[in-house]
Amino acid sequence: MADAKTAKINRLNRIAGQVRGISQMVEDDRYCIDILHQMQAVKSALAKVETQVLKDHAACCVAEAIASGDEADQREKFEELVDLFAKRR
Repeated sequence: MADAKTAKINRLNRIAGQVRGISQMVEDDRYCIDILHQMQAVKSALAKVETQVLKDHAACCVAEAIASGDEADQREKFEELVDLFAKRR
């Protein structure tokens, strides 16, 4: 789990660097399409991290709620996921 956490942090740090690079591109009046390509790359990288965090949540938090047998906790975890996906629309 520590390796997965480190991988996510490293990826997020790279994304932060990409965002700073995009900011510099805007500052330097770079070609709009080049900026947009970099923005798409950042969105794709964020989506990959998001997917991993979601998988981790399902593997840990949701699985623990199911294993606990606590219906209130299970309902809460389910509602969190429903709310999350509702916001994506």
